[in-house]
Amino acid sequence: MTAAITAYYSTHCHDADMAELIELFVQEMPDRLTVLEQSLEQENWSELARFAHQLKGAGGSYGYPQLTPVAARLEQLAKQRQQQQAVPRAQLEAALNELAAVAERLRVGSP
Repeated sequence: MTAAITAYYSTHCHDADMAELIELFVQEMPDRLTVLEQSLEQENWSELARFAHQLKGAGGSYGYPQLTPVAARLEQLAKQRQQQQAVPRAQLEAALNELAAVAERLRVGSP
């Protein structure tokens, strides 16, 4: 038996003024994840940290607080690598995979 995957709806889903912005944010998420994946692949730690930081803030701004802690974790790990700390690449990959898993659950509209 497969467990149901919980969808995440914006806490601003009933705000008509935010509807278009939320929809755009969710639609752009695959592109944002691609940029993060490319930054990791290229070992561009500063860019990875910067884009993760942007998602950390945007998640809360668009009403998806579930994004904030996972994006913060990826940002922290990327900054550690940027500072030449011994962070295993597998940890960075796991953090990015966790962020992608949360991002895949984002939904537009209301539950």
